[in-house]
Amino acid sequence: MHTMNCFNDIITRLSDEGNLRRIPTGDQADGVVDLSSNDYLGLALHPGLQAEFFSRTGATSIPMTSSASRLLASHQEEYHMLEEFLSGLYHRPALIFNSGYHANTGMVSAIAQSAKTLIVADRLVHASIIDGMTLSKSPFTRFRHNDLTHLRRILEKEASCYEQVLVIVESVYSMDGDRADIDGLAEIKRDHPNVLLYVDEAHAFGVEGIHGLGMCRSSKCYDDIDIMVGTFGKACASMGAFCAVSAPLKDYLVNRSRSLIFSTALPPMTAAWTRFMIERFLDMDAEREHLKVLGERLQSILSTMSPDFPITASHIQPLVVGDPKRAVALSAKLLDYGFKVLPIRVPTVPPGTDRLRISLNAALDIKDIERVGEVLAEITSVR
Repeated sequence: MHTMNCFNDIITRLSDEGNLRRIPTGDQADGVVDLSSNDYLGLALHPGLQAEFFSRTGATSIPMTSSASRLLASHQEEYHMLEEFLSGLYHRPALIFNSGYHANTGMVSAIAQSAKTLIVADRLVHASIIDGMTLSKSPFTRFRHNDLTHLRRILEKEASCYEQVLVIVESVYSMDGDRADIDGLAEIKRDHPNVLLYVDEAHAFGVEGIHGLGMCRSSKCYDDIDIMVGTFGKACASMGAFCAVSAPLKDYLVNRSRSLIFSTALPPMTAAWTRFMIERFLDMDAEREHLKVLGERLQSILSTMSPDFPITASHIQPLVVGDPKRAVALSAKLLDYGFKVLPIRVPTVPPGTDRLRISLNAALDIKDIERVGEVLAEITSVR
């Protein structure tokens, strides 16, 4: 009973702080404009795509489960076809994982396996990267968000003390929507030969760059990026993740990434669906341009409401309110007006930066942006 009381005390404290979470019940999308989904291209509910996929010869015979880990599964064809397809797009070997969380925890902990490696990560990298750092056997430190001067100082002081330094960033940050300076990071890497550059493109894959292949692939310094991660559960409207790496590193990860080795693989059907969806989004430049226009309009609206917190024109934009209870209350008011905008609180964001995070998608139109701006102006003016 004492142990249960301990859990109850934590739940009570979270509730008092305004940080208690509950798993939603029912379908919250009916009759509302969803501004909390990661379905950036609006493909998840796109009419006709499922019918088109299943009309393909042989699609209905693809197994719905792998029934084993990737190294033991009998049905490998769809995995290999997806990886070969990705390799053709990224001009280097690809390896698929069950999710972005599996990819980051598995790769970071595998690459950083000894005290001879130092991990240096941006202060605002995703929790999956932080967990990978914690699971690793290497020391780690953080540099101030998007502050390359701070990163340089750390490397100038520490890099020569280690055989290898793993520098980790996100190309588009999931809570702020701002972008990393890929060219600047590559320049720093060239100054330090023992640096490996790791870029998580979870929120850029499908949205940013040429044909939606991300910021790295479109950069002139692509060859300086050692590990690129993309995920399928956002703009791709599927499930899973992948990395694009060198051939030796792929072989190493197959043998050392515990999240790959010790987890049941994605269903082959999911791999087939993912390949189908990527083929579709490669030609969706018009949707990406429309999403950019929506982001620019929302940025102009939110900037007047959040003068102390700069907002980037992006498909992810925060309205920082700084108090968890206020964030929850504003979210509830928005739902009354027909907009689903969920509150983001500790520990997802640092204390004092509780916010509403608005995630845009290409299925919206400019009238949706104007209307949510009007509602936000009304409800945030009353405390």
